[in-house]
Amino acid sequence: MYVIRRSPHNPLIAPQNDKHWEARGTFNPSPIQKGTITHLLYRAQGRPDALLTPAGISSIGKALSLDGEHFQNRRQFIIPEEPWEKYGCEDPRATFFEGKYYIFYTALGGMPFGPGNIKVAVAVSKDLEVVEEKHLITPFNAKAMTLFPERIGGKITVIMTAHTDEPPAKIAIAQCNNIEELWDLGFWERWHQELGENTLNPLRFEHDHVEVGSTPIKTKDGWLLFYSYIQNYFGGGERVFGIESLLLDLRDPRVIVGRTKGPIMVPEDIYERYGAVPNIVFPSGALLKKGGRVDVYYGGADTVCAKASLNLPDLLSAMIPERRVELAVRVKNNPLLSPSAEHPWEKTAVFNAAAVDLGGSVHLLYRAMGEGNISTIGYARSKNGTTITARDKKPMYEPREDFETRHSGSGNSGCEDPRVTKIGDTLYMMYTAYDGEHATRVALTRISAKDFLAKKWDQWSKSVLTTPDAVGDKDTCLLPEKVGGQYMLLHRIDPQLCADFLDTLDFKKSRLTRCIEIMGPRPGCWDSQKIGIAGPPIKTPKGWLLIYHGVSKTTTYRLGAVLLDLKNPSIVLSRSVDAILEPLEEYERVGVVRNAVFSCGAVLRGDTLTIYYGGADTVLCAAKVSLKKLLSILLPNNLK
Repeated sequence: MYVIRRSPHNPLIAPQNDKHWEARGTFNPSPIQKGTITHLLYRAQGRPDALLTPAGISSIGKALSLDGEHFQNRRQFIIPEEPWEKYGCEDPRATFFEGKYYIFYTALGGMPFGPGNIKVAVAVSKDLEVVEEKHLITPFNAKAMTLFPERIGGKITVIMTAHTDEPPAKIAIAQCNNIEELWDLGFWERWHQELGENTLNPLRFEHDHVEVGSTPIKTKDGWLLFYSYIQNYFGGGERVFGIESLLLDLRDPRVIVGRTKGPIMVPEDIYERYGAVPNIVFPSGALLKKGGRVDVYYGGADTVCAKASLNLPDLLSAMIPERRVELAVRVKNNPLLSPSAEHPWEKTAVFNAAAVDLGGSVHLLYRAMGEGNISTIGYARSKNGTTITARDKKPMYEPREDFETRHSGSGNSGCEDPRVTKIGDTLYMMYTAYDGEHATRVALTRISAKDFLAKKWDQWSKSVLTTPDAVGDKDTCLLPEKVGGQYMLLHRIDPQLCADFLDTLDFKKSRLTRCIEIMGPRPGCWDSQKIGIAGPPIKTPKGWLLIYHGVSKTTTYRLGAVLLDLKNPSIVLSRSVDAILEPLEEYERVGVVRNAVFSCGAVLRGDTLTIYYGGADTVLCAAKVSLKKLLSILLPNNLK
């Protein structure tokens, strides 16, 4: 598991209207370190030019920074001058190699743009101040070429996207003995005859598209390459631009030795979702910094330059198959609870339990389904948290109100998916109330801790609705303490996870009125369809830890982790890129709902976080994770 954190200074560079040559866009940056100064080369798109192209001519701009985030001294660096680049110079990739700087870029040589006039060129500089020479590289359609920073097996090596505008595009490797061969027509004619032997294919589906991103970074495990992966580029669904990474063999970069399971990033922030071309994140550069931090520079919405950072060891562990393990470890005696044929009210399913650590025991308040698909809430107890020591024969809580009682039909109804929060000496239980007809709503009931331990279930207060009528709302809980003197409540109005801040928990007078967005689904990822909380957030020194569920387009339910700000828990500090638990075991894949792990509660004892979850909406299970390990991934020291 790993995380990626966007720079709080994003966008790093944005268009400036007073400079005609970069008034429309400043994006797709390539950083290169020269001493203590970061030189950032980027595509600068000018105002429309009716004599050349309405889109505006692109040149290569350059800016300087001491910290890699605050840039100044912006100026044009590579200007269209040659016939083969007359209509623009785009998307630079810069490498320092054997004493010189080589900046490869896309050269546009004609209108209208097409495979015949989109090629790769290179500018050469000794000092990154003046361009000494330029050369057209490929005689065929290509983009995004970049030079490896050192020879591989004695060979100069480049990687590119060949035939980018003549699908299917191919990521290809070329090697030569002398740098001058790269602008030798004969070299490319010979190479092109063996194109198939020099390609690598990271496509998951044939209607997707890929393009080389950053200059590769050498690690002890392989060459790390960030690249653009576009889902459904050629049709078949929603087009999603994402950033992914490959690990290429150190001796033969045509061999893929590791890769991310899916996108590292997709468009989420405003500057990625809105711009000249909406919903684009495009990687074009990366730097390895001290302490194992990798800074990925990318273009947002074909308009601005931005940066995000990862922890290299965590990323590599997620990419290399032999190291890739789930962070959460299932307990050996899963499932903890299974349906009971002896009890009609829970003979179909027992799952999705709230968890309370109280009086030396872990108390599990689980959703039970039985005859008529009516959901009630059962009770079980465990001393050690994973071995059940007591289980009630009757429901602890049953539908009591009109809004959770089915009046006709045979679908689901009742009290679903409880979450319990202890505030002071009172336990507050929030659950989804469903009458089988109207929108799902959330109800609240409470009981004193004393009565709860005495199992005086008749002391649960009269439940009240917390959410408005005709608004589908669920996955709701209270934060265990007040924030700024107010109660904070988390809930979900599809597809967003929201917050509301309340002065009182007296819902007889008013219901939830706000959906302050905390986070939403990530297109093209494992949580692309919808998300929701698991149990109430757990307070840690680094932030509020929130386990959440995400649903993919294949309707697979997985669990992820989020760290919320301590002072303002509506702010996300960090969010796991990968899931921490996904359905792999048969009891998670086969049941009432296939391929589902779904949690409503967790208990922290020492360093061990035990997450209770429903498997396939049928059985109750548990998995354990080290809190220290989880927090070190969610907020590593080098990403603070």
